[in-house]
Amino acid sequence: MSHHKLGLAYAQQQDQSDALASYRNRFHIPKDKNGNDLIYMTGNSLGLQPKSTKDYINQELEDWANLGVEGHTEAKNPWLPYHELLTENMAKVVGAKPIEVIVMNTLTVNLHLMMVSFYKPTPKRYKILIEADAFPSDKYAVESQLKHHGFDPKDGVVLWKARKGEELANYEDLEAIMETQGDDIALIMIGGVNYYTGQFFDFKRITQLGHKHGCLVGFDCAHGAGNVELNLHDSGADFAVWCTYKYLNSGPGSLGGAFVHERHAHNKDLNRFAGWWSHNKATRFKMRDEFDQLDGAEGWQLSNPPILSMAAIKASLDIFAEVGMEKLTAKSKELTGYFEFLLNQLGNDSIKIITPSNPDERGCQLSIQVKNADKALHNKLTEAGVISDWREPDVIRCAPTPLYNSFEDVYHLVEKLKEILN
Repeated sequence: MSHHKLGLAYAQQQDQSDALASYRNRFHIPKDKNGNDLIYMTGNSLGLQPKSTKDYINQELEDWANLGVEGHTEAKNPWLPYHELLTENMAKVVGAKPIEVIVMNTLTVNLHLMMVSFYKPTPKRYKILIEADAFPSDKYAVESQLKHHGFDPKDGVVLWKARKGEELANYEDLEAIMETQGDDIALIMIGGVNYYTGQFFDFKRITQLGHKHGCLVGFDCAHGAGNVELNLHDSGADFAVWCTYKYLNSGPGSLGGAFVHERHAHNKDLNRFAGWWSHNKATRFKMRDEFDQLDGAEGWQLSNPPILSMAAIKASLDIFAEVGMEKLTAKSKELTGYFEFLLNQLGNDSIKIITPSNPDERGCQLSIQVKNADKALHNKLTEAGVISDWREPDVIRCAPTPLYNSFEDVYHLVEKLKEILN
């Protein structure tokens, strides 16, 4: 990393030679009161809106206006099979086969539905292992499942903790936990990319370890889907869940997704909560038949889906299908590597990047720990035109997302941070 990478000219040159640079124009970039683009670094929290989203949603509003109930079969994109329009592209995003993927419900709802099927406690084997600093919703969901089955969460949750003085979880520690408690653990459920540190876990390694000890294994990929190559099928994980409003740019609180590994696709004996949308499509509307379970991930659906949300997801997935995860992650590594380089060049002792520096162990988010900082620092950044994300006690999360962030964004962000710190 040489000296010529420090100036604005280098960032501009990188943007000029970036094959994906034009995609930025396909998103609405928030502006300040003078009409200048803000530096938006929170795609890890809420992705920006594609300009096409409005047309996709309007299509459904038009069809609903003009057709009423007939839209289920007569709409330009008929509503009855609408979710099928998303499956293939979503499967590509998460590295799965179409039979393994379904877009439905919201994230934690899907997590609960998966645990209904894949958390099967016995008096001996009932514990659930999660990473110590899991996203709160995951922790609450897991604790409530334990309670639901009559276990005490204080005793039933096993935490995979980082070592004292370290931020990142260590695989040797996980192996040690499994050696001592593996026979008591029913389910390993890890946040695939940790929301706080940005650490991207090795799914295959964790899954193999879990399976070796007779546990089922699932991942919450909220911070992974659309950010890193998840390769869910190859990982061998039993299930995964994710949301679509972060890197997948589908709008606040939009529907989530679920993955159920192909080996469970035809198992009708798995315990699950049912609803009519997982019933055989051909006879679904006969209403009086015995339940006839759909194969694959579709067999976990409960209700007919909200089409307006699915239209927004379709708008975004069509862009992802055009670019492909391979090109996106390649740019992501360049962009985040450049960001890391500039931060390190500041030579400021009060700044520490807690995200792994190995590009294969992270996505585009860098979590910057700032010694003795409080939220005032974050507020100053915001006033300077940077939309970033503050996490107590002392971390700023910034995610230069490859679809709409530029090298120039990264350059200006670091310049502004430098000014504020000085």
